[in-house]
Amino acid sequence: MHLDSSFTGTTLREYKTTVQWRHMMNYAAAVDDPNEAYFNDERDTGVIAHPMLAAAVTWPITERIGEFIESASFPRELILTQVHFTELLEFHRSVVPGDELTVRGVITAIQPHRAGTHVIIRFAAADARGVPVFTEYIGGMMRGVECRGGARGVETVPAVPRADAEEPGWETKVHIGPMAPFIYDGCTDIVFPIHTSRKFARQVGLPGIIFQGTATLAHAVREVVNREAGGDPARLKRLFCKFTGMVLPGTDIRIQRTGRGETAGGMDIFFSVLNGDGQRAISGGYAQITQ
Repeated sequence: MHLDSSFTGTTLREYKTTVQWRHMMNYAAAVDDPNEAYFNDERDTGVIAHPMLAAAVTWPITERIGEFIESASFPRELILTQVHFTELLEFHRSVVPGDELTVRGVITAIQPHRAGTHVIIRFAAADARGVPVFTEYIGGMMRGVECRGGARGVETVPAVPRADAEEPGWETKVHIGPMAPFIYDGCTDIVFPIHTSRKFARQVGLPGIIFQGTATLAHAVREVVNREAGGDPARLKRLFCKFTGMVLPGTDIRIQRTGRGETAGGMDIFFSVLNGDGQRAISGGYAQITQ
């Protein structure tokens, strides 16, 4: 199996959605984040969405990506080999109730990787006035798929700072209960059977159902926002990670700050998440916090 990098630049069909307050609150509840910014609608500024709601907004596209790719010749059978590998989010402003969002997508980069082919799709979400709300660069690893034509489009993906060296900071242990994948599935509508069907998960070679990667990242976001941004999610401007390991329900994860650097406008926070076996479920975590 192979994918030619000439498919870089292929556009996706436009997607429109309206974000409701109930969906926003359900998302925060699904990842056990009680921040009043997500729930207290008596605040002068009202409620805002958990930053990771962006993943739920674009999920209807990701779930049916073959229907959205505007290229008849794209080898859609390769989509079955894909797993979520990287996530990069840029937050231009917080999502609020009633936001009418239009999401436009493009295959922005294709590059070879030792595990196969790394395909990055850029989703740009704008409101009814055309003002950018968030931009997501979602990277899928097509396992065992050869990349032909060399890397293309990598320069279009924003660079993310890397810590010079790990400097251990705070650490938080979080228990992921047996029902957590089902709650996340039901509250967010991010639905994929490896997270809720033991039979399906085992058929594809997994030990059982696994906790959603975006949910694991959302738990990390909670800790970063509360510990580094004074509990204000609007101060989170960029977020990046690699999904490098599985989290099994009924186990503990450990969210660790691995570095911190001051910047002219705020700070760079580096983090990782360890699973129950002490392996990194999330590697290279990065959050940009503004003052």
